Amino acid sequence: MKALLSISAGLVVLAAPMATQAQIATPAASPKSTITQRVGLTDITLTYSRPSVKGRMVFGDSTSKAIVPYAKRWRTGANQTTTVKFSDDVTVEGKKVPAGEYGLYTVPGKASWKMVLSKNTKQGANVDGFKAEDDVATFMVKPYKTAATVETFTMNFTDLTPATANVDLQWETTGVKFKVAADVEPKVMAQIAEKVTQNASPTPNDLAAAAVYYYDNDKDLKQALAWMQKANEKEPKFWNVHTEAKIRMKMKDYKGALTAAEQSRTLAQTAKNMDYVKMNDDIIATAKKNGAK
Repeated sequence: MKALLSISAGLVVLAAPMATQAQIATPAASPKSTITQRVGLTDITLTYSRPSVKGRMVFGDSTSKAIVPYAKRWRTGANQTTTVKFSDDVTVEGKKVPAGEYGLYTVPGKASWKMVLSKNTKQGANVDGFKAEDDVATFMVKPYKTAATVETFTMNFTDLTPATANVDLQWETTGVKFKVAADVEPKVMAQIAEKVTQNASPTPNDLAAAAVYYYDNDKDLKQALAWMQKANEKEPKFWNVHTEAKIRMKMKDYKGALTAAEQSRTLAQTAKNMDYVKMNDDIIATAKKNGAK
């Protein structure tokens, strides 16, 4: 009995190192990348694998040795399906797309590319097995020639505005972009209604934020000014008083803009913020040029 136990124990001791032995890890030929960008109030996440040129022809017709032939569906990268995830409903090149995660497939061409957002995020290299009913949005874009050769396939966000961004794909000497627009206006206006217009005691921060949004988006400037003045009543901040000066300048109230800019300049000097000192100096000079004293 003791001998059997010893043998059994020996087997366990010998087997344990084999069970815990890890597979050798090596660098991926096409490493995975994930990037996230906030556009408006929406988070957009791209997840893709990045192949490199390695001296090959990347895009070309079917008779060439191109690794991505024209007119053939491509997974837009390597390894698993490239995906794009939207935290909210968006508009992509004019097409409404619900919040969610989608496979990004492309059909490259010399003069135009077909872009496809698909419910199928697991298709990978099996690009011939797709189902058209899985496509959520398709649209055409024109390729452009990159300023320099891009060795490793790269996706990025460019041309950002408060509500839009371009998703930019580049590889070798070819690039394509498509535009994503976030639905910002209804969300911000709903917050302003809740926190400012329907609130008996709005905070100075909410008042200032509402005023800045109205100023930036060319809405009712009189309302924006009233909110900003109320925000500045108890504890004026140099950046908020500067915004008041900008609102007044936009309203062509140069005398009021001069007064606000001078107050903001004094506050900024006390805070040792020379960037705002200079910005206020610019408003003061322009207001005086327009007759303010």
